Amino acid sequence: MACSKIFLGELPELLSEIIQYFRSDFSTLHSCSLVSRLWCRLAIPLLWENPFSIIPNKNYYSIEYHKIRFIETYLVKLNDNDKIKLYEFGINNLTPNTLFNYPSFIQYLDTRLISVFIEKWVVAVKKNENPSFTLIRNTQNLDFIKFIYKSLIKIFIENEAIIHTFDVKNRHKYFDVISELVLQSSNFICNIKNLYLEPYYSFKIGNINPLLKFLSSNCNSISSLYIPSFNKHKDSNTLIEYLSQLSQLIKSQKNLSKILFFYDFPHLTLLNSNCLNTLTTIIFYNIDFKNVNFLNEVFEQLNVLESIHIIYCFSLDFNFIQQIINLTKPFKLKSLFVSEAFVSIDLLLQKSGDYLENFGFKSFKIYDDESESQLLELITKYCKKIKFFELCEFDSQNIYPAINLIKNIQQNLNYLTIDLDYDFGTYFCNSDAEISSIVLQNLGQILPPKLEYLNMSLVINTNDFVIFLKNSHNTFIKKLIFSNIINGIREEAGQDDMLYNIKEYIMKKKRVKYFAFQNLFIINDDHEELFYLKDEVKEFKLHDIIVKNYNDLKIGEFIEFLKEEIN
Repeated sequence: MACSKIFLGELPELLSEIIQYFRSDFSTLHSCSLVSRLWCRLAIPLLWENPFSIIPNKNYYSIEYHKIRFIETYLVKLNDNDKIKLYEFGINNLTPNTLFNYPSFIQYLDTRLISVFIEKWVVAVKKNENPSFTLIRNTQNLDFIKFIYKSLIKIFIENEAIIHTFDVKNRHKYFDVISELVLQSSNFICNIKNLYLEPYYSFKIGNINPLLKFLSSNCNSISSLYIPSFNKHKDSNTLIEYLSQLSQLIKSQKNLSKILFFYDFPHLTLLNSNCLNTLTTIIFYNIDFKNVNFLNEVFEQLNVLESIHIIYCFSLDFNFIQQIINLTKPFKLKSLFVSEAFVSIDLLLQKSGDYLENFGFKSFKIYDDESESQLLELITKYCKKIKFFELCEFDSQNIYPAINLIKNIQQNLNYLTIDLDYDFGTYFCNSDAEISSIVLQNLGQILPPKLEYLNMSLVINTNDFVIFLKNSHNTFIKKLIFSNIINGIREEAGQDDMLYNIKEYIMKKKRVKYFAFQNLFIINDDHEELFYLKDEVKEFKLHDIIVKNYNDLKIGEFIEFLKEEIN
């Protein structure tokens, strides 16, 4: 069929479909853009639809100047008046011509991330990393950054960009700038699919109300909506106005399918709205369900709900469980992340265990070890479809139930994290070495043939490490991450054997696609990474393995992973 399409002259359509698969792979897209004019025309819009994500959020403070020079490409599109102001700041000699209208391609707008990139760019320019610029030395950074920030948003609007994802961080100092500009241009945000509102208690509700009102009147295409906390706001009138505008926004949407609630559950915003027949996904994050008695009322009216995600919520008590049990409809619990075993969880798992795909347990080591083990045993008993499993801060009581759970779900398992969860300065326990040894000696032989992701943060003994590598030799892992916790300092480490075994059993066997490894020295708050050993990185690349920065490859919060998965 593909050949017939080529002969019929449909090669561009086929190429477009193929290149779409590389949407988040910037290096591959860049290579595609160099093949031919056709390939370039198809790849460039994808490269420029979200350039501020080229560097993952968690590592953006270490970005190099050459990776953020795309800001200068945007500035070429300034109007004449703004170019004069830019020249007064000392920025000149911008490339006069560009092959594409790059600002028109942007589809993702994160109001805070843009400012972070601009701040980094300004610092680099002031250091004369681009000798073509003579930024005035006494220029106040804040004035210049604000000018660039406002200019970029104006450039996007004037070049008729249409934003699909709008991430609103309205506690940062430039929110008023973007709010003012957006409110003047309905086309810029009229086709938003994903609206993320800032999930912090410090949320300035009064500032966001005009924007919410504007969206209610000018945008009815939102499919994913992330709603922040509001219960800490002391101004009752502003709070009432916020809830009213939020309710109007929800009611104005025709295809709202996903909602995430941070810290609060304003259930009345859901009722009597179109989303009762469109909402397929609800995510509860850090919600306190204490004295919440309206779950039946809400869930019985949601007619097409397909997945429910409970991420580190509180007060999952008998009252909460009983409301779920009394539902006449299935409670399709797809994700459950908890920090303790709670009363009657067995009843919840009996009702919803067949739907559960993502499970995480993070013990704070203040709860009953026996109840933690029982929780893992209940998951093993009722939940056979786990794809994403995360275990943090475990001990000798619950590690064997965890291993048994992994063995039980191996046919579906695709993402696995086992993490002692050490922060710098954390007290080192001898038992952690023993627990790590148990994991390494038992895990390798129960892994499935393929894993998308394996992340282990352990006290790694070389002999145990070799046992794990030998036992897991039949498993291909797309993203493999190790953090070796060392009770010492860098000078005492002596990790040559570790690197030798990594090369022998991972590199030469070509068992992974992406790899990250770090030594974490907990005494002097230090770490070293394979990523920064350039000769070693080149050697891995010769074996088709890409060594990545540890924080870049690691999945951070599950909530961020879930956002990407469901969008």
